[in-house]
Amino acid sequence: MNTTFKIAFIILSLSLFSCKDKSKTEEEQLPATTNPTNPSTNAYGFNILKKLRGIWNGPVTSSTPLGGYPEWIVDFRPNAENQISAKNELDTMNDIFMSFFIAKYNNQEKVAFRNGGSFNSMKRVSYFLADSVSENGTNSFYRFCEIIKGKSRAFTEVIFNADSLYIKSYTNKYNSLTNPAPHMTWSAKLLDTTSAQPAITNFSFPKNTITKDFTNSFTSLTEAMFFSTSGIPPGDPYAENTQPYLGKTTATYSFAATYTPNPSKKVFLVITTQPLFAGFTFNTGNLKYRSRYVILNAASTTFTFNYMHPGSYYYYAFYDNDNNTLINSGDWISTSNTALNLGALATTTVNTLINFTIP
Repeated sequence: MNTTFKIAFIILSLSLFSCKDKSKTEEEQLPATTNPTNPSTNAYGFNILKKLRGIWNGPVTSSTPLGGYPEWIVDFRPNAENQISAKNELDTMNDIFMSFFIAKYNNQEKVAFRNGGSFNSMKRVSYFLADSVSENGTNSFYRFCEIIKGKSRAFTEVIFNADSLYIKSYTNKYNSLTNPAPHMTWSAKLLDTTSAQPAITNFSFPKNTITKDFTNSFTSLTEAMFFSTSGIPPGDPYAENTQPYLGKTTATYSFAATYTPNPSKKVFLVITTQPLFAGFTFNTGNLKYRSRYVILNAASTTFTFNYMHPGSYYYYAFYDNDNNTLINSGDWISTSNTALNLGALATTTVNTLINFTIP
């Protein structure tokens, strides 16, 4: 699983998919935690819904066996008037779905953070509530704690500084530690906001309305975490398959007649919101518009991107001919800007042809 995750997040990372690291100095200047206050009538933490909108990209550091990787791309968009989400499939066995929305719990309205997905095909979902907020101009800090056990079980810090986003997660490693330890840190830059604009307009996003009433959702539970070996975890109060607005795209690809792939090698499927090619000229500037991606074995010629934001996209496939997990000279690519359009709660299909060898 370690290798799978690293490959998935290092997608095309050098000549085609480069990104800059963030300095610790910049992060150290961010506001510290403050005691919760709620001067407005909005749900506690409401402004984070505005700040998350857009495509973010940056490196991850981690204390887990996975380690770090140079970039992670997340496309946050509204999927309701009071919710923003992003789904990332890594490969056929690993994915993650994150969403922030307004919830009611213990007679309070707060922004909730749902974090879940498949890890080596094992399902896990965790729920957190905002418990600390500090906002000052372009700098802001939000802390989300596990709903039942609170900070002692797990918590996530979300920090904004101008066009930078830092997400830090902490966990007591399934209750094996007295205090939570650092789990991962993502340091990202905001690359695009135009892709989210149609959904923002459609929902007049964000609105201070309740997405989910959790009043009775966690009764008799010891923690707000749900697990399963396959399928939707039992008891999940806001399962992925009940999420509003999102659709799915089944992406297929084939090889031109002159290309014979090795089925044990990898193919990268990439979906962007702006075209990457003008003829056979590659537009490196449009790499910032990457929205979704996945890595497959070349023997797998189809993949379904689930819980995908409605919108207009372009679809590409890359064959890793030298098996180095990078796209470079000698690898094969599709050069057609294959367009696809996905409607709300809709399904669509798209196909492309790998037909060109990178000089």
